[in-house]
Amino acid sequence: MENGYKMYRDKVIEYLDAHENWRSSTINLIASENITSPSVNRAVSSGFMHKYAEGWPRQRYYQGCKYVDEVELIGVDLFCKLFGSDFADLRPISGTNANQAVFFGLTQPGDKAIVLHTSHGGHISHMPFGAAGMRGLEVYTWPFDNEEFNIDVDKAEKLIRELEPRIVVFGGSLFPFPHPVKELAPVAKEVGAYVMYDAAHVLGLIAGKQFQDPLREGVDVMTASTHKTFPGPQGGIILYRNFGDDVAKLQWAIFPGVLSNHHLHHMAGKVITAAEMLEYGEKYAAQIVKNAKALAEALAEEGFKVIGEDKGYTESHQVIVDVSDLHEAAGGWAAPLLEEAGIILNKNLLPWDPLEKVNTPSGLRIGVQEMTRVGMLEDNMKDIAVFMRRVLIDKEDPKKVEKEVAEYRKEYQKVYYSFDYGLPMKE
Repeated sequence: MENGYKMYRDKVIEYLDAHENWRSSTINLIASENITSPSVNRAVSSGFMHKYAEGWPRQRYYQGCKYVDEVELIGVDLFCKLFGSDFADLRPISGTNANQAVFFGLTQPGDKAIVLHTSHGGHISHMPFGAAGMRGLEVYTWPFDNEEFNIDVDKAEKLIRELEPRIVVFGGSLFPFPHPVKELAPVAKEVGAYVMYDAAHVLGLIAGKQFQDPLREGVDVMTASTHKTFPGPQGGIILYRNFGDDVAKLQWAIFPGVLSNHHLHHMAGKVITAAEMLEYGEKYAAQIVKNAKALAEALAEEGFKVIGEDKGYTESHQVIVDVSDLHEAAGGWAAPLLEEAGIILNKNLLPWDPLEKVNTPSGLRIGVQEMTRVGMLEDNMKDIAVFMRRVLIDKEDPKKVEKEVAEYRKEYQKVYYSFDYGLPMKE
């Protein structure tokens, strides 16, 4: 039957519209997400999506790349300027893909690696069951100080000297405080280890000069995804200093190592986002950190157990809440209930949780970068804390709260810290 499958096209578009309408009516606090500006959306929907461009600009294995090349070269320049790096590789299609490239480029199977354990906030790509394991690395984990919610420097120094690893990895997914790079990078260099920093969550904060500066603190190579605090399209990046022949190893590891064609429309979106961050990044990142601290303080005032009180709760976009005192299923209970109320975040293991609690962990991980980008400020964080208290502590009907959340969100629809809308106006 002619056009018999058109109904599926229509259904997909229906779901796309439904998702966008739903998302714009929620308070999205997923720490690994953000939204792109209209200018970036234009790049991502462009005809660049139809092209192949294997290799480096002006050294392609395909013809017809003259415009693609110019955009990518602009991007390399902007990213190097933004992060003070000697090289920027825009080709990774995700943060994990960038991590794969570093592991494949700089290590061999059987080499030792020290990474952050997932229960301490590390990313799965660093683990034996992730990209590091696929490379055949012998993975060890950093000693962790639960009170400081960070790597234990003294014990870590001893571990580095004992193991003499090939690579050490800082950074992770649960990331409220800077990691002790300055303290431990020199020790790693003494034993001949590469120093890698996974900046997936904090790339935008680094760009905005509101977090640590890994490349100035001794890091050889920094990987990241480009869609968390860095508000670009989904994708990855590798940034590094000039460290001799190892540069060629990294470039080989991307192509032909772990990808063929990079996603050129996303690459163009990254370039526009880099320009936005050069223009607005410091103010955006500063407001993210202000909002995170304000939300943490407000949640504590509303009766929640917020991690890191004696350290100011957070220095990043993330707020971590222990809800194990509210329900036996803890985060496994709280996150779905908040979703019913239009407040979107995720459950998360805390350092003291056993791995078997992965579905009912003690924690909630909260990120404020998206709500900051739509113009919310510190007072809005107090309102969000009240919404959460009403659902989780007062046990109000989440559907009632959902209606109020949707009404509240109507005032926050523009994407600020962008060339399209500039900066939000403070009252």
